[in-house]
Amino acid sequence: MVNKKKITFLGLFLFLFVLLFFTFFKTNDIKFYYSLALSGLMILFWLFEVVPIYVTALFPLALGIPLGLIDVSDLTACYGHKYIYLFLGGFMFSLALEKWSAHRQISESIIRVLGSTKSRILLGFLVSSALLSMWISNTATTLMMLPMAIAVIEQIKEKSNSKFSVFLLLVVAYGASIGGMSTLVGSPPNILMAGLLEENYGVSISFFDWMKLGLPLSLIMLIIVYAIFYFYLGSDRNDKVYEKSCLAKKKWSKNQIRVVFLFSLIIILWSFRVSITSFTGIKYTDEGVAIFGSILLFFLPSSNNNDKLLKWNDTKKLPWGILILFGGGMSLAKILELNGVIDKLTFLFTNFSHLPLIIILFSLVAIAIFGTEIMSNMALVSVFVPFVATFSLATDYSLIQLCMPITLAASCAFMLPVGTPPNAIVFSSGHLKVHQMMKTGFLLNLISVIIIVFYSILFI
Repeated sequence: MVNKKKITFLGLFLFLFVLLFFTFFKTNDIKFYYSLALSGLMILFWLFEVVPIYVTALFPLALGIPLGLIDVSDLTACYGHKYIYLFLGGFMFSLALEKWSAHRQISESIIRVLGSTKSRILLGFLVSSALLSMWISNTATTLMMLPMAIAVIEQIKEKSNSKFSVFLLLVVAYGASIGGMSTLVGSPPNILMAGLLEENYGVSISFFDWMKLGLPLSLIMLIIVYAIFYFYLGSDRNDKVYEKSCLAKKKWSKNQIRVVFLFSLIIILWSFRVSITSFTGIKYTDEGVAIFGSILLFFLPSSNNNDKLLKWNDTKKLPWGILILFGGGMSLAKILELNGVIDKLTFLFTNFSHLPLIIILFSLVAIAIFGTEIMSNMALVSVFVPFVATFSLATDYSLIQLCMPITLAASCAFMLPVGTPPNAIVFSSGHLKVHQMMKTGFLLNLISVIIIVFYSILFI
């Protein structure tokens, strides 16, 4: 068990030692060492969760200006980046879907269509989690799907530690993580990478640009995950769990239809932005559409006592911490870039630039997947992507071909509860043990490394 008090003391001691030592000697590279000290402190605190990871993300805001590591304009640009508002819009729709139980209607419809055997129920939950996670955060998706999975386990009187029960919970988590790879708003690392590349390297990635690359990979991963669970089920795969659907068909309410219709309209505007702009002459941005749709949720009436589809009181459930974490990751990356840390690391890594692309990709993707098992995927991407991006610009390798694989890999931590929020959420149900997640997760991690590397070489 990690002693958080000792970690806190060690981190703060080292941080203060670096500050005092280099302040006393007044070296020319003082900001370089200050940046290293700040990043080391943040990574240590993120790794061991000494304080909530969202609090650690505020360190640049408190220390960046006093230490002279970043200008006010750069700092505020990081914490107020446009992609934060894209995510905010996605969260608003997540709240609306949850408020009116539209997510349940979508998931239960899929499960009813796909069938009643154990293998088909697993497929239904996997597809449902993935589809929802494409448009709302994988954390919100898992929180929505977990009660349904537990309800099925309880309703069919399945033992909580049985093979099917374990697999059902795992497909909820894995489906949410893999589905989140498909779109910019599906998983926090996706938007963070896009923001880092646009802010620091002038490379813009639209919602549709990401989806063209992320969706096919996500589909491949989903097929492989299902094939593995189908194989592991063995002779139980064709056992019928119920004769009639244990999920009774319900009529869609007016409010559910209104929320889903509005969300579908936003998805269309996201997906065909270039075509719509060229045809109508009206220019708009992905984050602008997300916020506009969110505003409409507060205007459009519901069928319940002249209420609105969304009220400000509903935003108490909004995960504001993720938005702060995004800003903190952007700020740390900017500080490392401005003060020469990224350039120094890139210079050291260029010694390996003679290696074939496949070897470099295998190394980077493996580090990303297994690294994110023990630290926040946002923290990993915020530190790793700027370094890899600068390395790609210093060599002949494609920036997107190196940065996108490690970002996608950051969503593929399947082994440990701390690897991703979906893992932690299903583990908190009490129906899973660590060794059960590790047994399947380690195999999926290895497969993910291979698939992401070869997909990147062939299609990115």
